[in-house]
Amino acid sequence: MTARHTAAGEIVALIPDPAELKSGLVIREPHAEVFRLVLNKGKHLAEHSAAGAITIQCLSGAVEMTALGKTQLMQAGTLVYLADHEPHAVTAVEESVLLISMWLNRI
Repeated sequence: MTARHTAAGEIVALIPDPAELKSGLVIREPHAEVFRLVLNKGKHLAEHSAAGAITIQCLSGAVEMTALGKTQLMQAGTLVYLADHEPHAVTAVEESVLLISMWLNRI
């Protein structure tokens, strides 16, 4: 069964009812993906990189973002841009929701 993704022009609740709040792909196109990442307090995502440039927006909560040799606190309402294949790690300081947008280098 294929997951349903948002259609062009469709409005999406990025922070839905708490009972429905889960990680998942929101938009998938050949060269772009947007997904919501829900992290429990203390969850650590080890250093990794994306197959394209990304933005990470903190919709709620707070996370520590480690990239480019420094660790910074991202709180709700903040955004960071990382270039193609930039290594980064994330640790949830509180229950958090992130919105990640990727511009992919698919051929």
